[in-house]
Amino acid sequence: MATETPSDTPESGAAPKTAVAVLAAISVCHMFNDVIQSLIMAIYPMLKTGLALDFAQIGLITFTFQATASVLQPLVGYVTDRYPMPYSLVVGMGSSLIGLILIAFASTYAAVLVAAALIGMGSSVFHPESSRVARLASGGRHGMAQSVFQVGGNFGTALGPLLAAFIVLPYGQGTIAWFSVVALLGMVLLTGVGTWYGKTLKRAAPAEERKAIAALGRRKVAVSIALLVTLTFSKHFYLVSITSFYIFYLIHTFDLPVQTAQLYLFLFLGAVAAGTVIGGPIGDRIGTRRVIWWSIFGVLPFTLALPYVGLLGTAILSVIIGVILASAHPAIIVYAQTLLPGRVGMVAGLFFGLAFGIAGIGAALLGQLADATSITFVYHVCAFLPAIGLLAAFLPETAKPKPLGREKNSGAETAVSLELTR
Repeated sequence: MATETPSDTPESGAAPKTAVAVLAAISVCHMFNDVIQSLIMAIYPMLKTGLALDFAQIGLITFTFQATASVLQPLVGYVTDRYPMPYSLVVGMGSSLIGLILIAFASTYAAVLVAAALIGMGSSVFHPESSRVARLASGGRHGMAQSVFQVGGNFGTALGPLLAAFIVLPYGQGTIAWFSVVALLGMVLLTGVGTWYGKTLKRAAPAEERKAIAALGRRKVAVSIALLVTLTFSKHFYLVSITSFYIFYLIHTFDLPVQTAQLYLFLFLGAVAAGTVIGGPIGDRIGTRRVIWWSIFGVLPFTLALPYVGLLGTAILSVIIGVILASAHPAIIVYAQTLLPGRVGMVAGLFFGLAFGIAGIGAALLGQLADATSITFVYHVCAFLPAIGLLAAFLPETAKPKPLGREKNSGAETAVSLELTR
């Protein structure tokens, strides 16, 4: 990681302390945000039956949500890098609230698509701005802060199927409206976060935006960003095969009831949350490039084996895959923000948006492939995607970071730094 720029440090010259309460609040709000969006995917079996949808239409719901978020997120990040809007987080959660209420009472396919788009718009505002808040609150421990921020979202995504299995499926689609309380609580917390965010920005010094670019050279930075985009494609295209179609795969392959399949999806998504927690702190210790390399390419043997094992083996391998693969995302975000300092929101918006976009396109394409062939065939094809992780070998190497608390600057602890080599 490049030396921390003044945009992340107070003008006094002393390194900031980690704002634990702010990190906790933004992580909880990320959980709320992703509970809302994961409820959409968790009720796919209900929507499929109730509205007589095929797999392609199911994929299009995911595409609508993901595409709305992916197109807007980089734009939101680009704008807020120049004109920070501390209370935009509240507005984003409000959009998700409206979408949540709409999908609870949607009786047509068109209404479901509109609701998905509104929730996608909410996510497009939430992710880049929340990622900036996490970095501001990190105290220089950027990987750790990204992990704390992202694990809230992973936990929320994991909770969605569980809540659907025990609340929505037994009591009906209208019970989704009960979760509007979650969105309202999120808006309250984000109001407090926005107040802290605004005050912190006023104390921050102007960004030194050229340091890391000058250290590597613009061409190498551009190539590195392109590689990260490709690796993100590999990771999220595979993940969408599980998040969108895992329930149907389990039902088709092992003849499980819907509620039991939801529990297996919860198990996988819980493993994703654990991997996210692990990835950031390990990246702070050994370097983000190494985490990216091992988490994407290293999962290949397990994805190749998944279509050939029984139910127990599927459960075990899904946990291993979730933990390993999820550890890459905090590392990718921190690595990219290092390459483009002063563009924290745009980078977060780009990679979160790219993740949503890839997931949306992947869901639509894989849904059509499943209709044309079978769910099992989809898992055989997607098993080879992590091989793209070999491209991580071409990312610029970084020096191993020093342990936190060891560096001093005039008696004051400074943030850990990594020097990017040519």
